Amino acid sequence: MRTISLDQLQRRLAVIEGVPRVIVGGNAATPWLVVDAIDRSIERYRLHALNIGVGVPERPGVIAETSFVGPGMRHHPALEYVPSRLSMAPLLFERSLPPDVVVLHCAPPRSGLLSLGIEVNVLPAALEVCCARGGLVIAVINSRMPYTFGDAEIAVEAVDLAVEAEFELTDTPPNTVDDASRVIAERIAAMIDDGATLQMGIGAVPDSILQALSARRGLRVWTEMFSDGLLDLDEVHGLDVEHPLTASFCFGSRRLFDWVDGNPRVRMLRTEKTNSPTLIAANRAMTSVNSALEVDLFGQANASRINARIHSGYGGQTDFIVGALHAAGGQAFIALRSWHPRADVSCVVPLLDEPVTSFQQTAVVTEQGVARLWGYDEKTQARHLIEHAAHPSVRSELWEEAQELGLT
Repeated sequence: MRTISLDQLQRRLAVIEGVPRVIVGGNAATPWLVVDAIDRSIERYRLHALNIGVGVPERPGVIAETSFVGPGMRHHPALEYVPSRLSMAPLLFERSLPPDVVVLHCAPPRSGLLSLGIEVNVLPAALEVCCARGGLVIAVINSRMPYTFGDAEIAVEAVDLAVEAEFELTDTPPNTVDDASRVIAERIAAMIDDGATLQMGIGAVPDSILQALSARRGLRVWTEMFSDGLLDLDEVHGLDVEHPLTASFCFGSRRLFDWVDGNPRVRMLRTEKTNSPTLIAANRAMTSVNSALEVDLFGQANASRINARIHSGYGGQTDFIVGALHAAGGQAFIALRSWHPRADVSCVVPLLDEPVTSFQQTAVVTEQGVARLWGYDEKTQARHLIEHAAHPSVRSELWEEAQELGLT
């Protein structure tokens, strides 16, 4: 690893030929100073990142490539969405999306090892393929990045060039919890027992669920990501301190970043491990909670498209639903409002007209109730969705549609 200045890095980048594929971390760990240096130095390139924030260059010559669309790419004029479950996304680098440049955002080295900190995700896989192809590996070394263990640790020898910089990580403000989110959370929390293993995303409902679980004990965590809500659960002794908190990335407040820094209880793993249905299923009472934009009377969920335009992607939803349902005592929930307040439409529809993200959950939970699906015939599933999940104002219409669909 050779440490250089940002100006020196730009000169090195300027000699790269063709249209290189550049892979960077997303979420709260994007090293924007190197992204800017790349944009100033390379005329045409592909920027590959998962759930990247606002700031992606939109000039001609820049292709935005991803398997999970974040706010920084959602309306990009040259977006190329590559559908993939996140457990399989690392395979894309080996088989169809070979990386030429990989940019890592690291904590300063300890005992000859750097740490990817709060964003492991697909980066280890990208790093390995890039090195095997003779590509360029760049590390931004930032003292504000927490040092985490597991697959986050990489040898300094794996890095070609390093740039030292100190800047604060993106702070994610807490979610505002409304009455509907709180009711949904309480319904789900009531179905989670002591000793369960949790997977939850970010948002008002997951945060509310964690608050509602404050009386539980021995809870474990195997998840794609986590945020500040777990800190509160840990402070009331709800977590099993003998079992590592396993995730692939996290984002939240500085309080969270300080908590994970050097914390031996936190194990950050690469995505193909955290999202492996086989490894997920090995956890006791694995409980998966995911959201959706809408569900239909066949129990199908759309969590990725709005008006046929990609909004996010498969993410880890399918991975965790499959893994949880194969686990001993496992459960998989889809949580959403019965009515979308901004669009002013029902979130329970007769039949999806958008591509399906997932299906066959344990139950769909709204502020109206719990619609149990798994293990019931399709007509009973539809009845549960109408009677227990749908908003009362659309139930008669849904019954008519269910008859047309042969579900009555």
